[in-house]
Amino acid sequence: MIKPIGSDELQPRFIYDDSEHDKLSKEAEGLPSVVISSQAAGNAVMMGGGYFNPLKGFMNVADAMGAAEKMTLTDGSFFPVPVMCLLENADAIGNAKRIALRDPNVDGNPVLAIMDVEAIEQVSDAQMKIMTDKVYRTDDSEHPGVAAFNSQGQTAVSGPIQVLNFSYFQTEFPDTFRTAVEIRNEIAERGWKKIVAFQTRNPMHLAHEELCHMAMERLGCDGLVIHMLLGKLKPGDIPAPVRDAAIRKMVEVYFPPNSAMVTGYGFDMLYAGPREAVLHAYFRQNMGATHFIIGRDHAGVGDYYGAFDAQTIFEDEVPAGAMDIEIFKADHTAWSKKLNKVVMMCEAPDHEKDDFVLLSGTKVREMLGNGEAPPKEFSRPEVAKILIDYYQSLN
Repeated sequence: MIKPIGSDELQPRFIYDDSEHDKLSKEAEGLPSVVISSQAAGNAVMMGGGYFNPLKGFMNVADAMGAAEKMTLTDGSFFPVPVMCLLENADAIGNAKRIALRDPNVDGNPVLAIMDVEAIEQVSDAQMKIMTDKVYRTDDSEHPGVAAFNSQGQTAVSGPIQVLNFSYFQTEFPDTFRTAVEIRNEIAERGWKKIVAFQTRNPMHLAHEELCHMAMERLGCDGLVIHMLLGKLKPGDIPAPVRDAAIRKMVEVYFPPNSAMVTGYGFDMLYAGPREAVLHAYFRQNMGATHFIIGRDHAGVGDYYGAFDAQTIFEDEVPAGAMDIEIFKADHTAWSKKLNKVVMMCEAPDHEKDDFVLLSGTKVREMLGNGEAPPKEFSRPEVAKILIDYYQSLN
């Protein structure tokens, strides 16, 4: 199996040993504590599950700046984005060397992790701006990722963490949430050797399904991991349980047995386009994928990024040899009226726009809300039914 990044074996930060876990949980209740941001909580969950291997905790300012500016930390290791615990102030910490990090997303703010505090630093406005510009390629406060990053505060608390739970992800999505450790184990059990991963935060329509089949066939993969984002989304996005049901139905009906896994991970979307694409590839290698599909406008929002920036960044900016995972570059896929099948649009040069079945997200939502299934060339009827039921429940 493909090795994780930076170590021979995954080194998840979650405490799996029961007696150690009990001991730390009791200790945590007596420690000074802070409620961390949703973004920091998502990062703690990712470190807990081994996705951010070999990262041991939250970065200090020098490492965060290195990650932002050149994807390289002060020790020379590779990481594509800053992973910070930013607070409004550190008053509650005082001089404590060990603190409890409390979960902002669960009632009662239970302890999510314990941190050994190595540094408490103020991040300057100039440093916040550099990190914002480098990671998001904009400082527009209308960009949801920029807004979230810059609303946390400018006091950076750094140091290794011991993770005690996986926030609301494991309880709310027990059938779907999986750690990188669990996915590696399942890949091994299934006997897969070549695995392609597909990232989604939306239900999958026919074009997405066919893109996965295309990638598997062209790469000679024996396994597909559909890896769903389960963290906070932007308003209007379809809730995870509905997406989950729609994707599982598609896999059940349209994929051969033992060829696809439906899983999810807990994280707050950055909407950082190219830089987030690199992060996506990073943690897909850690979960055992050998290949990763990156299409047009991957992980973007609005018009902040060029259509294929999330593909070209791998040649233009990622340090050589940083990762072993290979990128499957895709264009938009759509049903061709001329060929009566789904094609990659760049592979149909004799087609005009009208030769494809194309529907805007707005149009699809309107149809589903009216109880109307999109055409079969766009959406599988079984998937459309699940989505119609959801939209009609809103009305």
